[in-house]
Amino acid sequence: MDPALLSVRGLRKSFGNRPVLNNVGFDVRAGELVAFLGANGSGKSTTLRCVMGIAQPDAGVVAVDGDDLAKLPWRQLQEARRRTAMIFQKIHLVPRRTALDNVCAGALARIPTGRSLSPLFFPRSIQLEALDCLDRVGLADRAFERVGRLSGGQQQRVAVARALCQRADVVLADEPVSALDPHAADQVMALLHHLAHVEKLAVAAVLHQPDLALRHADRCIGLLHGTMAFDLPSSDVGPVHLDALYAPDRVAAA
Repeated sequence: MDPALLSVRGLRKSFGNRPVLNNVGFDVRAGELVAFLGANGSGKSTTLRCVMGIAQPDAGVVAVDGDDLAKLPWRQLQEARRRTAMIFQKIHLVPRRTALDNVCAGALARIPTGRSLSPLFFPRSIQLEALDCLDRVGLADRAFERVGRLSGGQQQRVAVARALCQRADVVLADEPVSALDPHAADQVMALLHHLAHVEKLAVAAVLHQPDLALRHADRCIGLLHGTMAFDLPSSDVGPVHLDALYAPDRVAAA
């Protein structure tokens, strides 16, 4: 069995007096795609934000490749953070720059500040690496096209290529397909599956589409009001599990 590149134990988070996460724990192994499912407000995105350090958890341990991030010296923490990349629902790209420029930005932590002030100064080696990353997501032929002219699905693939150029071992995706049409969504999920199974990355994605999760993910983690409802192989997740997550939402809406 491949090692756990990401391990989370006892994660807790509250906003004011409102608890959002309560004792959340899981592993994501190299070569595995894990999907987080749950209704709005269940804590899915907050979990990923706590893992990335965007939100500070109140308690718990987040470890990357066995290293507890809370115990690492600053430089080692920065390296561990570099090994973890996040892809957001809102695609944070620079529309006026080319796909290649945007992917090169994934390597900013590895080049001197003076050479990162403009994409024109990116070392040739970084540009070649970024071009390879675009090829890995099927967009090498669009490398010199402005991102703003690409479709939503293509832009999300550029964001994935940027994470690859970051040389991340762990890729977290927060609702990466929520703004895409069904065909583009399926393509992006197939790409994430490829990154896990072929490139042996540890990939975790927050999804609002259980059908995509069951089709592409190896495991599904269900969150209900900030607690772990289940952590199962996708093949074992059935209607009873999904109803437990989403039925309260339907009752509330009624």
